[in-house]
Amino acid sequence: MKVVAAYLLAVLGSKTNPSAADIKKILASVGAEADDDKIQLLLSEMKGKDVTELITSGREKLASVPCGGGGVVAAAPGAGAAAAATPAAAEAKKEEKLEEKAESSDDVVTPTHIVFPYLLQYIRI
Repeated sequence: MKVVAAYLLAVLGSKTNPSAADIKKILASVGAEADDDKIQLLLSEMKGKDVTELITSGREKLASVPCGGGGVVAAAPGAGAAAAATPAAAEAKKEEKLEEKAESSDDVVTPTHIVFPYLLQYIRI
């Protein structure tokens, strides 16, 4: 994963075809070990491919992947009457949770969340 991240950082840094040395330099700058076998495997898999096209293709594929629960949770037998008595309170709680979730930075989807899974299908590390 760190080799893929270093490769993508090199591409972001205007290297259209990063070399093994570029990847090693990025990894060394953060104190990470560079595995020559993984670097060579990545470079051989990426040879002749455009990262932008791979990302676009990966986004299209990921758009069709189902995500989320969507399931309905059944209430406990004794809680039915209490839950029916306060639907407004339940709705307010639900909205509150949605707001908290929207504010959470852990749930933000970044380009790396989209790119890494797609690139990893081509790289058998």
